[in-house]
Amino acid sequence: MRTLNDYFLTAEIEDVSTASSTFVAVPDGGKIIKIITALQGAISGGNAAVSFEIATVAVTGGGITVAHSGSAAGDVDTATPTAANRVEEDGTIEMITDGGSTGTAKLLVTFVIRR
Repeated sequence: MRTLNDYFLTAEIEDVSTASSTFVAVPDGGKIIKIITALQGAISGGNAAVSFEIATVAVTGGGITVAHSGSAAGDVDTATPTAANRVEEDGTIEMITDGGSTGTAKLLVTFVIRR
């Protein structure tokens, strides 16, 4: 159940199949309570592992595996962080993909943050 204390940040990983790191600016402090991804095209060759860090510390329970088998645009994956998930106003969240897949595909990421 969402409350008025929840807000949402949406960001994009340009190509989930290329190892990279992308930072998202945080406008208000709180805890990341859910991470939701939406794949924008099929990937192949292997799964793409996506992790998240706050100030170089991995978000516990925040990792997402984007499966290549049967992948298609619109596939959704979720994670529910359990610790190391506190973000501060004017901070950043780092999104890291290992580039384990092939085939260029964007990955949209939504963070649900509870103040």
